[in-house]
Amino acid sequence: MTTLQHALDTIGRGADELIKQEELEARLRLGRPLRIKAGFDPTAPDLHLGHTVLLNKMRQFQELGHQVIFLIGDFT
Repeated sequence: MTTLQHALDTIGRGADELIKQEELEARLRLGRPLRIKAGFDPTAPDLHLGHTVLLNKMRQFQELGHQVIFLIGDFT
């Protein structure tokens, strides 16, 4: 089990933008896993190194016990 402060530090590290700190803390205090979704378009011309930032952050959420949903679709 991770502490609230450790979770907040991990989630905030390297993030450009977050929801309000109070709202994030309130959601984490509930003790239920967050559901994190990220979508990728397989018809895009490339999947580049910049995508690893998001993939690494998704992995951090998993390590904190949250549910990560990796969506693959072309928006149709």
